[in-house]
Amino acid sequence: MSEPNQPQGPDFLTICLYGLLAFLPIAVAAEYLHWGPGVVFITSMLAIVPLAKAMGNATEEIALRVGPGLGGLLNATFGNATELIIALFALNAGLYEVVQASITGSIIGNILFVLGAAMLLGGMKYPHQYFNRTIAGLNTSLLVLAVVGLLVPAGFAATITTMPPGLMQRFSVFVAVILIAVYVCNLVFALKTHTDLYAGGESQHEDEEEPTMSMGKAVGLLVGTTLLVAWMSELLVGSIEHVTHDFGLSKSFIGVILVPIVGNAAEHLTAVTVALKNKMDLSLGIAIGSATQIALLVAPSLVLAGAVMGRPLTLAFSPFEVLSVVMAVVIANFITLDGESNWLEGTMLLATYGILAVAFFLHP
Repeated sequence: MSEPNQPQGPDFLTICLYGLLAFLPIAVAAEYLHWGPGVVFITSMLAIVPLAKAMGNATEEIALRVGPGLGGLLNATFGNATELIIALFALNAGLYEVVQASITGSIIGNILFVLGAAMLLGGMKYPHQYFNRTIAGLNTSLLVLAVVGLLVPAGFAATITTMPPGLMQRFSVFVAVILIAVYVCNLVFALKTHTDLYAGGESQHEDEEEPTMSMGKAVGLLVGTTLLVAWMSELLVGSIEHVTHDFGLSKSFIGVILVPIVGNAAEHLTAVTVALKNKMDLSLGIAIGSATQIALLVAPSLVLAGAVMGRPLTLAFSPFEVLSVVMAVVIANFITLDGESNWLEGTMLLATYGILAVAFFLHP
């Protein structure tokens, strides 16, 4: 009876995903043999995709062994580790525009592109798909708070004609601490006080999962992939300046579109795969949960890290970036209100993402 739930081995997409590891040595060779920044940028970006997948697998293996509470915390911590690592290298290089754009891109990419693709492809297989309205409402409400965390600093900066030195950074640090505190409260809510809300059919499926590797091997894999992601991120960030000049791509487009797609590629694939299995609660949790984590944990963490590193990053995003996040959150709120999805709603999300992607590509 339990045989259908046993591991079936890697599928074709997973094999293709890990096949991208071939670009890792090519990226290293391109960097040290000076094959050009364009080659370094493309190969290091492609190499990060399977490394992010392996990092996620290692985290899940460890989570299965340490229990649901600590396991949930580990998944939350490492869920967007790839994007955080890339952003830290960009921050250290002083590429503030790329860092802010990557935050924006991760939020709108998860809400519009990932959720849209999941709803479209899942809806083409199942006419109606259902998910927990309460959980979806909580996640989108947290995203509304994240919008406030972006709107207020942007309005604060826009309404002060002469900004005193360091004032915007101090205000951003204050907002960042509040956002992280809310994220911690969300973890306590989900993992401790209201676990019953999250106990659905998918949690039962997760209970049946068994670790496939030893604890030592999983920790080694996590450490190894994290170091390799850091190395590839350093190569990627180091080539951005040259790529913007050589190929005419703006830093905003690289940050909003390219970096989030690379950092989240494995997660995107998972969200679509589970939607095709009619597990929309899990798909929604991956897409909107990841966007929430970026907004309430990664972005404020980068602000605090910038203060420590002497690289003052603020939450005063550009008006167009803030507008993009607001539009994404608003449409996500409306679409998830009824607890039901279909392929047309997925199409609307993807259409919105396409419009924004072209806008960022053409925006000078």
